[in-house]
Parts: sequence; C-alpha cells; structure tokens
Amino acid sequence: MKKLGIAAVLSATLMAPAAMAELSELRIMAPAGPGGGWDQTARSIQSTLQAEGLVSNIQVENVAGAGGTIGLQQFVNRSSGDPAATIVGGYVMVGAVIANDSPVSLTDVTPLARLTGEYVVVVAGADSPINNAEDLAAALAEDAGSVTWAGGSAGGVDHIAAGLFAQAADVDPATINYIPYSGGGEALAAILGGQVTVGVSGFSEFSAQIEAGSVKVIGITAPERQDYLDAPTFAEQGYDVEVQNWRMIAGAPGITDEQKAELVGTIETMAGSEAWAEVLASRGWVDTFLAGDEFTDYLNGEIEATAAILTELGITE
Repeated sequence: MKKLGIAAVLSATLMAPAAMAELSELRIMAPAGPGGGWDQTARSIQSTLQAEGLVSNIQVENVAGAGGTIGLQQFVNRSSGDPAATIVGGYVMVGAVIANDSPVSLTDVTPLARLTGEYVVVVAGADSPINNAEDLAAALAEDAGSVTWAGGSAGGVDHIAAGLFAQAADVDPATINYIPYSGGGEALAAILGGQVTVGVSGFSEFSAQIEAGSVKVIGITAPERQDYLDAPTFAEQGYDVEVQNWRMIAGAPGITDEQKAELVGTIETMAGSEAWAEVLASRGWVDTFLAGDEFTDYLNGEIEATAAILTELGITE
C-alpha cells in the first residue's frame, strides 16, 4: 500500500490554501454500532479535528447493519450534494457490498482519503483449549462446522481472514462457520461469553481484553511481528495469512470539485498533525494515507480484487 509521510502531507496541504480554512460544520456517519473500528475511526477523526481547530461543529452518527451497507444506502439517499456530510468505511464495506448484493456501492460516494490500516487478530477466550494456530487448524480439520468464528460483516476483512486461514490449513473455506456481528462490542461479548470458538477483528477492538488477559491471541495477519502486540503472526506459525484492513473517509455524492478539495485539504491537515500520529500509535493503526484521485483509483482496484477473492474463497459465487 502506498504511504505518504508527514512531510509529503504537509507539502500537499501548503499547496491547497483552502484546506487551512476552518470548516463550520462536518457530520460523520459511522455505518456500524458503537465500539467497532469504524466507530473508533469516526470518533478519532472528530476528536482530532476539534483538537486541531479545523472544524467548528462536528457530529458522529451510528447507523449499524449489513457490513455498513445499510448506513451507506441511507447516506447516499439523503446526503447528495451536501458538503458537510461524510462517511467512514473501508475494506470491510467493499466486501459487504458484494456479499449483501447492496443496491448502492462505494462508487456512489465521493472518495476523499484512505486513512489507516490495521492487521487482523484472531483471539480465543482465556480458558479455551485453542492456544495457537496449530490448535485452530487441528480443530478445523476435525470438524470445521463446530469451530465458530465471531467477526464483522459477511464478506468483510474478518471473514476473508478466516477464509484465508482455512485455506492455509487445507480446509475448504466454504465450510467455515462464520457468524457476523454488526459491531465489535457484540462480537466481543460473544467471545467472552463462550458463545463462539474464536473472534476475528482488528487489534484495536480487542486491545483492552488482550491486555487484561481475558482473551489470548492465536495469531495476527501481519507479515512480521508488531511492536504493539506481543504475539506471533500466522506466517511464523506456518500459515500464510496476510491481510490488512484499511479505513477511509468519503464525502457525499454530487458535491463540487471545490467542495471535495476543501474536504480533502482538511483531512490532509488532520493526517499530518501530531494529534493524529498519537491516535495511530495508541490504537496500533498503520499510516496508509492516500488522498484524492490516487485513492479513487486504489479503491476501484480493491473493489475488483475483492470480488475475485470472495469468489475464490467460496464466500460469494
């Protein structure tokens, strides 16, 4: 993934004077329930924009369901031409649009910027007999249907990660018993309550429970160990599973080029701030900033590639 350094971001910002003007209002839709990655992203944007004095009035709204596609449809239908309306989303939504046969897609909004990336972790309850990737693979091989996975929406990055692990363990991905939840809080409750075998999500959604010892990490989908997590990757355990969940912010359909440029400039300024750098470090998010037309091209490529992956894994036809 292409990554812009802070210097490049600041340079781009200086070339866009409108970006430095304070916006009077901004609304961010988080198309998921409280506690999940999109909610965390929306509220982190809110707090950073406020701390940097970039927006006078900013509000976050949660609209959960179907991997973000319910919120996306509502956003597209009611926000056309509104320069104050934005929505967060990401890789999960790309797959959910396909898996849920959504009547609207990310091609119906105005992409502004890719903000962050986050590797996926698989966790089990502290008392679970599954302690590592080998244990999980053995359980799948014995009876794939008896191993329940709690994660985000069907077709999203969590589902893809589960499918990739099954594939790496020589188990048909189509046989996995994946249970989608609309928010990270609901999935976590199922894991802690022993209702599912393992949970799949970004590190930030499980970080407090990992630190408290109420869940244990089976593996992370990074190519190498991460400084923020004392746990092995799937790759070092012999299972080729690498996937990163990126998150973005988009504007409403039908806004003008000038309105888009102002929003992109504001987000660029935010992404170059020390306050945002602190957010990334505290949550274990990787800086994958990419804005404007470059991000639009990247997004179109991800839509095409994800459709192929979902078909290959047997998640969609």
